[in-house]
Amino acid sequence: MADIKTRDAVKGTIKTLDKAAVASERMKSAYTGVKGKTEQGCYVEENSPEEYASDKAFHAMGRIRGESMRQFNRRGQKSVQSTRENIGKARDKITDFKVKQAEKVVKQKKTQAAAEQSGSQIRLGIASRPSVSDMHVQTELSQTGTNQLIKTRQQGKRTIKTTAINAEKTIKSTTKGTVKAAEKGVKTARTTSKSAIKTAEETAKAAQKAMKASAKTTQKAARAAKSTAKATAEVAKAAVRVSVSAVKGIIAATKALVSALIAGGWIAVLIVIVVVLLGCALSLFGGGSGSNAYIPVSAEVRAYEPLIQKYAKQHGIPEYVELVKAVMMQESGGKGNDPMQASECGYNTRYPNAPNGITDPEYSINIGIQNLAACLNAAGVKNPIDMDNIKLALQGYNFGNGYISWAKTNYGGYSYANAVEFSAMQAEKHGWSSYGDTQYVAHVLRYYPYGRAFTGGGNQAIVEVALTQLGNEGGQPYWSWYGFGGRVEWCACFVSWCADQCGYLESGIIPKFSLCSDGVDWFKKNGQWQNKNYEPQTGDLIFFDWGNNGTIDHVGIVEKCENGRVYTVEGNSGDACKQQSYSVGSNSIYGYGVVAY
Repeated sequence: MADIKTRDAVKGTIKTLDKAAVASERMKSAYTGVKGKTEQGCYVEENSPEEYASDKAFHAMGRIRGESMRQFNRRGQKSVQSTRENIGKARDKITDFKVKQAEKVVKQKKTQAAAEQSGSQIRLGIASRPSVSDMHVQTELSQTGTNQLIKTRQQGKRTIKTTAINAEKTIKSTTKGTVKAAEKGVKTARTTSKSAIKTAEETAKAAQKAMKASAKTTQKAARAAKSTAKATAEVAKAAVRVSVSAVKGIIAATKALVSALIAGGWIAVLIVIVVVLLGCALSLFGGGSGSNAYIPVSAEVRAYEPLIQKYAKQHGIPEYVELVKAVMMQESGGKGNDPMQASECGYNTRYPNAPNGITDPEYSINIGIQNLAACLNAAGVKNPIDMDNIKLALQGYNFGNGYISWAKTNYGGYSYANAVEFSAMQAEKHGWSSYGDTQYVAHVLRYYPYGRAFTGGGNQAIVEVALTQLGNEGGQPYWSWYGFGGRVEWCACFVSWCADQCGYLESGIIPKFSLCSDGVDWFKKNGQWQNKNYEPQTGDLIFFDWGNNGTIDHVGIVEKCENGRVYTVEGNSGDACKQQSYSVGSNSIYGYGVVAY
């Protein structure tokens, strides 16, 4: 019975070892799968920075995998060896027990045989004696020997039973200890393998993250390089476009010269020659900045040049082709079916007089040039460089011919200030929120190649706007335009509002600010700052420090500087718009923001 139990224990131990081996194989298979997924996730394109990062990560994982497997094999082998040794010890104990048990059984049988032989001799001896007393003694001896033999046999049985029980306990204890030791060995092997696989997985993940980070860095660098290359290409293309535009400008000016010669008059020829020389020089060498910079017209506008020349000649203004192109550029950029935006013009008799009513681009060019010719005649424009009257004609093209006669009658011509006044008047008359484009002249002239040479500085426009506001009290609409829900100290809001009316906020040459200190910081940051001893120019911004303590308290617009005095237009001067003057270098002056008009 003990032998069978021992065999079962040994078989259980062997099964446990088989399970441990299967678990080990499964763990190896899982690790191989993790490795394969990691390597697949780390795949990148060959011959790239990503490949280099991937190779580095792969080699690192290889080293980790090798070390993990060595640790796994070493600990697994130790566990198996320990289990084998325990099984060998168990077998030796079982063998020793069997030998001892057999020796005891043999010894017990010998004792039993000797006892039986002694009993037989006693029985034979008693039978040969005839005396009653002898028989009585023999009987007593026989009974005593029999009882002793029985006791001996019972003791032998108890000894065998005890020995068997002890042997069974010993076998169970030994086998149980061996099995537990084997299970502990398997558990240790599993724990070691799991730890090794987990470490390998974590290391692989870390390596993959590092590879991805490296790849992202490489991609960012590549994108940055690509963006730089693209920007460089755009700059190069822009330079080419400007050069091409300059050449085309020369060609166009030459054609204008030919047209003038055909039209007759040496005075016209001389004017056109001057225009050609100045216009070509400006086109080739640039000039101007901020809102006064020249911008070439688009390819779409240039594509219409044959039609523009045709209808400019038909309506008697062949030398104004460049001006027509500038108007078209402002109106539509040469796009759409009504590139001159002439639908609402009185000369349109074929299509509805509504925005974009014209659906034929050629008809739009014909009607638009006819209207512009009428404006040029009404404004008394003498030639392509008669900028004062061209400004009047252009604003009339936007507002309608009624503006030209009104401006001449009331102001003798165009000014930005009276354009703002006329716009407000018409908006109120019609119940609209606005009327036309008060900055139309500046918008068109940025596309006119001769406009920069003969147009007064943009610094005058902001002064004209500021002067129209004299007498305004309370700061409306300046602080509400800025975005405040109630009255604030509004001198900076006033300056910002005037700059916006001129388009200077949009072009970025004057910042929008409500705190005087913010305005000072902007000009200082951009290298456009002068101290109080500077003699300012028209349109500069003047900042004040009433207490001469470094705190900026007030700001205004320089109207002019004459004979050592600075004349200004200021908002919030006694809560009103007023003109003031100060001596150059006055202690009240903090300094000047020099605007790059």
